[in-house]
Amino acid sequence: MAKDILKPHAIFWPTMLLALDLPLYQHLNVHGYWLVRDTKMSKSLGNVVEPAAMAERVGLSGMRYFLLREMVFGADASFSEEGLLGRFNADLANDLGNLANRILAMTTKYFGGTVPPAVAPEAADTELAELAVTAGQNFVSLFGATQFSRALEALWELVRGLNKYIDAMAPWTLFKEGRTERLGTVMAMGLGGLRTVAVCLLPVMPEAAAKLLAQLGQTTEGLNLTVEVGACAPLAAGTAVAATSNLFPRLESDAPKDAAPAPKAKVKKDKVKSAAKPGPAPEVAFEDFARLDLRVGTVVTAVPVKDADRLYAVTVDIGEAEPRSVVAGLAEHFVAADLVGRQVVLVANLAPRTLRGVVSHGMILAVKHAGGLALLGPSSPVSPGDRVS
Repeated sequence: MAKDILKPHAIFWPTMLLALDLPLYQHLNVHGYWLVRDTKMSKSLGNVVEPAAMAERVGLSGMRYFLLREMVFGADASFSEEGLLGRFNADLANDLGNLANRILAMTTKYFGGTVPPAVAPEAADTELAELAVTAGQNFVSLFGATQFSRALEALWELVRGLNKYIDAMAPWTLFKEGRTERLGTVMAMGLGGLRTVAVCLLPVMPEAAAKLLAQLGQTTEGLNLTVEVGACAPLAAGTAVAATSNLFPRLESDAPKDAAPAPKAKVKKDKVKSAAKPGPAPEVAFEDFARLDLRVGTVVTAVPVKDADRLYAVTVDIGEAEPRSVVAGLAEHFVAADLVGRQVVLVANLAPRTLRGVVSHGMILAVKHAGGLALLGPSSPVSPGDRVS
């Protein structure tokens, strides 16, 4: 009997609190259930998720972000590995991670890794600052009301706004035109916006947010979130920042472990020949191979080419004044948005040509295999423009 009384589900908590002369709670915030395919998790059904294993793959910060972003607090939510990876790649790898890497890399390239002064702000700069204040204040208000998903969506208005700002201001063009003062203002404003995002993310993913702040030459000491979101200023001139950022490397989805292999058609062995791998190409002299300029680049944009189902018009940052335009036959194998932020290997010294009305200056290298197409890229992030040797 004593053991039954001590079972948590058998305890009437208000009575226990009164018996212990403790004050009763006035309000409870209770989250919903995580479902798998609209069904509660159950060991008997075999649909239990191992959060520790998931967190090892996406990191603790990625797991925390997904749980807060995906569930409307108080309601049930659906969990899947595909949803987790999709949210990680779309929001963290593509939107935020690629943004941070682009801004830091350009600050390093154009100003030696030191924040330049911001002078003579223009209308676009003022609009960005106002967006940062609005997004930050909305985040704080919604987060304090336990509306975590809506709070993060409000903050991502700023993340998307920063990406649009960088694309519209085109720092590579400003550099090419020698407009150094304007370029410096754009970089300082972009870095300031990143700081606002990082400060807001401290309660969501403290470790990753602190690393991003450190990459921006900032610390977490003495921060007051309510005060910080009240204004968005350019990052202070002279601040040393990191050369690159790789907080959220893009993740590839694995095939389900319990997926049964597709049945193979029965055929007579004497009538079927194995598909032979292509033989080696004719030998070339080392000097001929050395003429190829293979560069690592980061995909900036990817959009379908009009009236061409298999082609994307891709822009690739290889460390030049502006991204390269490349037409690539990737549409059958990749979603355009999933390419943004990926690092690829580009044959950079191919003569430009026009395909379907789009100039293509280079070739993105890929490998055809039984499962489709795989892109070539570095095993760890490198600076755009680094040469393959």
